[in-house]
Amino acid sequence: MIYRYDIRFRLSQKAKPFFDVMLLARKEENLEDLKIINADNLLYTSLSESEFIIEEILPVGLHIFCGAPKVGKSWLMLDLCIKVSKGEELWNLKTKQCDVLYLALEDTYQRLQKRLFKLTDEIGSNFHIAIESNKITNGLVIQLEQVLKQYSNIRLVVIDTLQKVRKQSNDINYSADYGEISLLKSFADKNKIAVILVHHLRKQDDSDVFNKISGTAGIMGSSDTTFILEKKSRDETVATLFVTGRDVEYQTFTLRFEDCRWNLIERSFQKELEIKNAPEIVDNVISFINEKEMWQGTATELLEILDKKDITPQYLTKVLNEYSKTVLSDNKISFATSRTSSSRLVILEKDIVEASEKIAEAVIIRNDNDNNDDDDSESTHH
Repeated sequence: MIYRYDIRFRLSQKAKPFFDVMLLARKEENLEDLKIINADNLLYTSLSESEFIIEEILPVGLHIFCGAPKVGKSWLMLDLCIKVSKGEELWNLKTKQCDVLYLALEDTYQRLQKRLFKLTDEIGSNFHIAIESNKITNGLVIQLEQVLKQYSNIRLVVIDTLQKVRKQSNDINYSADYGEISLLKSFADKNKIAVILVHHLRKQDDSDVFNKISGTAGIMGSSDTTFILEKKSRDETVATLFVTGRDVEYQTFTLRFEDCRWNLIERSFQKELEIKNAPEIVDNVISFINEKEMWQGTATELLEILDKKDITPQYLTKVLNEYSKTVLSDNKISFATSRTSSSRLVILEKDIVEASEKIAEAVIIRNDNDNNDDDDSESTHH
């Protein structure tokens, strides 16, 4: 017996112009079984590493590249495409030479030609350009599949911009954003290529640069890697490129726009950024321990020694724990806490191999002192 029923649903009423998905559920002999792998087998199975088109920053998959209007996104994308098509390094990072498809949907051939004149003296036949395409929900993926059949060595597709391949709508909807981007992600994953969607940032300020992406969190949520190019002001020639992703370590590139391309000034990784952005109190503690070599006591006592009346003991303990594996560790300072009968100890130690044993010994000494002291008030240890 065959059971057949159709379920029509809409991701939301607002997304109606974009999605009208028909789910067809059938109980048939040819229904595919759910593919399951045993975790034990997965643990010991040798799997290939993620393939990168640009080492360390651009793996195979779906990626979002965002920046404010006129910030220089298209210049960077064109230069990136040229370098990948030639197999040249980008910011000292190796590229995998391959065919490239660049959908420059906001440009003309005349403008693209002028930019090519400025960026390169020669270009191979493996760099392909189009200035028109269908929308995502109106056959774009089919168009891309047809291009891949004609040029099978294409491993990088850049769509500049995302807004040009979406239907016009004033509605901002998570389901619509996630659904449309997921169609392109499925295309990228299926064909094992990298797809970059160029997109805009909102004008509003936010302490988290990734919250400035125009649209909903569905855009970033459906992508494998997110790039944000941001300048402090429009007339600046220096910008910061923020990079984060599933297979990419969080990092930043400080870039300068000169001779029509973005050139590298500095590259920083998360650990280096944490060190650079560490609160001043961490530096104060490091200087203090460099002189004392070892100190134990309460956070309140430590703040009194450092004369930091505007910081709470709770905040100090949290910050020291947060930076214990980065800034403190890099300065060869160990950090631990331990609770006695009357208080919580902060224990800091400089460059001692058997730190754990000495910390334990310090806790025992402190406990003995507490037991011999009828007064519950905290005492300072230097």
